[in-house]
Amino acid sequence: MGIPVIQGARIGAYILKQHLLGRKRYPLVLMLEPLFRCNLACAGCGKIDYPDKILNQRLPYEDCMEAIDECGAPVVVIAGGEPLLHKEIGKIVRGALDRGKFVTLCTNALLLEKKMSEFEPSQAFNFSVHLDGDREMHDKSVCQAGVYDRAVAAIKAARAKGFRVTINCTLFNDADPERVAGFLDTLKGMGVDSATVSPGYAYERAPDQDHFLNRNKTKELFRAIFRRGDKGRKWAFFQSSLFLDFLAGNQTYHCTPWGNPLRTVFGWQRPCYLLNEGYAKTFKELMETTDWDSYGVGNYEKCADCMVHCGFEPSAVTHAVKNPFAALKVALFGVNTEGPFAPDIPLDKQRPAEYAYTAQIGQRLNEIIEAEKAPERTAAAE
Repeated sequence: MGIPVIQGARIGAYILKQHLLGRKRYPLVLMLEPLFRCNLACAGCGKIDYPDKILNQRLPYEDCMEAIDECGAPVVVIAGGEPLLHKEIGKIVRGALDRGKFVTLCTNALLLEKKMSEFEPSQAFNFSVHLDGDREMHDKSVCQAGVYDRAVAAIKAARAKGFRVTINCTLFNDADPERVAGFLDTLKGMGVDSATVSPGYAYERAPDQDHFLNRNKTKELFRAIFRRGDKGRKWAFFQSSLFLDFLAGNQTYHCTPWGNPLRTVFGWQRPCYLLNEGYAKTFKELMETTDWDSYGVGNYEKCADCMVHCGFEPSAVTHAVKNPFAALKVALFGVNTEGPFAPDIPLDKQRPAEYAYTAQIGQRLNEIIEAEKAPERTAAAE
């Protein structure tokens, strides 16, 4: 695996501590979105479909630090939108590192060379660059020509300055296993430390609703990819071996939505990074008042095809800590790419999907408008 030893050891010790304390639910990774605005408009993205007044919002440094302290997770992943558009992004990263966190900054890399001077290389920090395959695959995914070449140039520049760089590759139902395997082969030549791979999630507001993978297709795709890479051992992944085994259909996991809680400009998103079912004002409120049992595969229609890392990586990591020999077996012998899949979770009792996006956005817009009017009212009153 491409996870640094010290990071793996610290996370393992953290999980053991939670179990010794008898905590049933606890965070592993804080997903921090200090803004929704992006400089791309990818067809499979459901994170930037907001009116301009919302896209113009920013989570200030102080609120970011409060979220990090309140959550207490050992890892902070800064996403968006495009985090490099945030004027305080360098300060936010330094603040997280000063708190002893492992920090990943997700970026499409279009601004990386321009912004690189705001950061310093560290074993606890890495840039995670969005690359959905080779040049043709990626530029098609982000709906803009030339993005792949700019991202690769930025990766090489970052590596030359001593930064750790991983890539984040999201796959859809038109992915060709041979081409994906070929793309993973090229990463070493770019100097990339490791890769994160995951199927895309069918965001309800994503412009392209035709190319998301269902669960069987996901398992078949990843088995076909790993088969071309010595059962996955050919490549370094910034993921647990058991999560990769899960993607190939060899593990049955329930989702752990509280494992990667999300803080945005609106608050703590319920129930996870992928679903927007309302917000809590505090992390404590999120954990204590969310009806967790109503979400996840088998419980909720929107979760039926999800196999995304933000929900299932925490399940796999917890399994690895409880059963290290299971993880070691996959690490040594690779992902199984033959035979029947592990039993899947039945969907016959899941509740139907609910859609509250329009109402939520209307509420958030009204809150922003009211906040903008407040100084005028105060001035008029005086």
